[in-house]
Amino acid sequence: MSNAATPKKILVVDDNEIVLKTISLKLQGAGYKVITAIDGSAAVAAARQDPPDLILLDLNFPPEVAGVPWDGFRIMEWFHRLNSANRIPIIVITGSENESDRQRATSTGAVAYFQKPLEHDNLLKVVRATLGDTVR
Repeated sequence: MSNAATPKKILVVDDNEIVLKTISLKLQGAGYKVITAIDGSAAVAAARQDPPDLILLDLNFPPEVAGVPWDGFRIMEWFHRLNSANRIPIIVITGSENESDRQRATSTGAVAYFQKPLEHDNLLKVVRATLGDTVR
């Protein structure tokens, strides 16, 4: 069971604010602390500042203002380079139906892969299992 005094932190990274809000509400309702980021640089900064216990990561992002092609794979590479974040489990949440994306995500270290629209109850079960929580 989660310790109510110290809820586990989950970083949710998605460029869609509605997705961020929906997932955040579901996770907060289950007792987790949620940090959100809308792009790759914000995600890396958040993981450096306050390393989460788990990361939920979208794969598709628009190019940033500087034209850097951040996508979920590049963000995962950056997490793996950070000492504070390189062992944090990552669950991919994406609208991509491309099987090669699924294979690349799991080979890059994702512990699970979910396609949007999300089935929130299944996602929550995988989140709990990944974090070792037995909350029912």
